[in-house]
Amino acid sequence: MKILALLRHAKSDWDDLAKRDFDRGLNDRGRKGARLIGEHIRDHGIKWDAVVASPAERVTQTLASAMPDCAAEYDPRLYLASSDTILEAVIDAASNDGGDNTDAVLVVGHNPGLQDVLLELVSPSNENDLFDEASAKFPTAAFAVFECDIESWDKLKTGCGKLVHFARPRDLDPELGPEL
Repeated sequence: MKILALLRHAKSDWDDLAKRDFDRGLNDRGRKGARLIGEHIRDHGIKWDAVVASPAERVTQTLASAMPDCAAEYDPRLYLASSDTILEAVIDAASNDGGDNTDAVLVVGHNPGLQDVLLELVSPSNENDLFDEASAKFPTAAFAVFECDIESWDKLKTGCGKLVHFARPRDLDPELGPEL
């Protein structure tokens, strides 16, 4: 059994429309959401053997706010990556030590790729209420944890996972819910 988690970057700042998408950071709401989801991730208690993340500014700022002591590997392939590329990056990150000692991997990146991973990993027989909620919308700073029924990361494939945890900043603080 392997643990894979996905964390979407927090709310980005759109104040400077001249900035490239890659260079956009977080707004105040995003920084607050990132800190809150970071506390939740720490409280959840999983020890991450590998953290792999997009190098985009909003992702690096999300990690800095959420998990300031995290030693992430920034993989350029994860910027706006497809689900196939995300899974490939997970396998590569987990294989850095041969893969035998890597039981839990956290990916920090972007939609739609992260939500596509969710849709791909969970087989219809493993769909549950958490899956229904996360598949409907995987918002900014959402955190999802999967138990993957695999012995080695190179077996990571469609249908091998079960979503066992899903949290959004608004679940932790209603003031961070959707803006009306």
